[in-house]
Amino acid sequence: MTPRRALLSGLAAPALLRVAPAAAQFGGLDLRPARPDTKADDTVAGGYLREVLIRWGDRVTSDAPPFNPRQPTPEAAETQFGWDAVLAGLIPAPLSADGIPRAVLAVGHPTVDPAMAFPGGTDRPEIAAVLGGASILNLERVRLPGNGDRWVVVDGGYQSRRFTANTLCRAGGPATTALGGAVRGLLAVAGGTATPWGTLLLAEGEPEPWLNRLRALDPRFGNPRGFGWAVELDPADPTAVPTKRTALGRFGKGDAAATLTRDGRAAVYLTGRREGGHLYRFLSRSPAAEPDALDSGTLAVALVDGERLTWVDLPPGPDVVLEPAPLATRLGAAAFDQPSGLATDGRGRLYLAVRGQPGSDPARPGAILTVDATRADPATDTATIRTFLAGTPGRYVALNTAWPDHPDRLTLDATGRLWIGTDRGGRIGPSPDLLFGCETEGPGRGLPLPLYGAPRGGALGGCEMVPDGSALFAAVRTPGAEPGASWDRPGTLWPAFDAALPPRSAVLTLTRLRGGRVGG
Repeated sequence: MTPRRALLSGLAAPALLRVAPAAAQFGGLDLRPARPDTKADDTVAGGYLREVLIRWGDRVTSDAPPFNPRQPTPEAAETQFGWDAVLAGLIPAPLSADGIPRAVLAVGHPTVDPAMAFPGGTDRPEIAAVLGGASILNLERVRLPGNGDRWVVVDGGYQSRRFTANTLCRAGGPATTALGGAVRGLLAVAGGTATPWGTLLLAEGEPEPWLNRLRALDPRFGNPRGFGWAVELDPADPTAVPTKRTALGRFGKGDAAATLTRDGRAAVYLTGRREGGHLYRFLSRSPAAEPDALDSGTLAVALVDGERLTWVDLPPGPDVVLEPAPLATRLGAAAFDQPSGLATDGRGRLYLAVRGQPGSDPARPGAILTVDATRADPATDTATIRTFLAGTPGRYVALNTAWPDHPDRLTLDATGRLWIGTDRGGRIGPSPDLLFGCETEGPGRGLPLPLYGAPRGGALGGCEMVPDGSALFAAVRTPGAEPGASWDRPGTLWPAFDAALPPRSAVLTLTRLRGGRVGG
């Protein structure tokens, strides 16, 4: 196997396998090796508390009615939290005069499985269209009786809003004319990021399954050109119209990550989440702080030879940005095995999750790669790409600890720790899908340790850490949706375990029981 093939298939070279450290050498993390069992309920590491922040059907806008999953309506679903959940960015608010910490949290709702979302499993496309999209949530930390506090969703929050297949979006960039200047609808929001220049980017995933489902509702869904874009908005302005930034290319995205070049321009990384998908980079022509900076710049694709990554620019123009993937393939772009989650440290390093293929034979467990820009500047045309975590534990197998096979979501916190969420597509194994913390430097580097385990059938939809590290928000997506499950026969009734309610995707708050930074 060539070094390049080993890298792209997620297999570690022998030099990357390290001897397992002793128990005192796990770095600063207060987590320990563990192998949680798959079960109907979720699992939380010792010393931690988990609370439900919001679930499918909970209020997002002030006019939302109570959740009634057995008699859903489009009008209700358009005001409530969506069926699926993937975290897409946390934007802390400046501290106000009352001293209460606040933030805006963005959550994507990429899928709606009719077998699990609707009684009897019969699809309701007119309702699915508004159960998807995204939610913007106002959060604040409130004091509890005694000495405690907790994060809550502000009821009727100023910035809280829903984006659905009915949301009007502007079009910006080279394909504006081809899109007619505007597009109605956000579909398959599979990831996103808060940007250093103060905006929010939402990454639309593969639109074709949604278009096939919805085109009978409205002729506009017969035109695929309107979907599969990166969408930018001002999360602080509840009247802001989202803009589909066509300069960043149209393809089914897995995630987005944003940083700044040394000269202050925007650098946005994007994954094409499919088997043989590519890694893209967009560099703005003007400084990131300028209005509409993402409407003009250069879209490039990654070519890989061994550990050398080279960015190759794609030609400008609307025809290319409307269909960049076929050209990228012809140029020899690196083909990854479902490239998905992204995280950047702002100092020239990018982490890339390669999800692999759950349930495949032979096993394709994925990997996590690092991309280090030459001279630590994202604007340079070359970088070094290496395996950070292989899909199997190698010499760490002696610890008998769970391992992040099929990594899907990545987040870096303020200390530089990497948080990894896995997604096996509902496949049931001895351990559930998990959220891991992992040191990126020091003695514990490269040893992922589990913090949280999803209920059976559920996956991790990413996490976001509050600035002071005292709380971590984590998304649990599609609980109970294991192969063969249905509304009538779910794999679990988590989180309420109420026979009158279906299992519900949720965003959780994880905190240490004795206070302090999550992860130690």
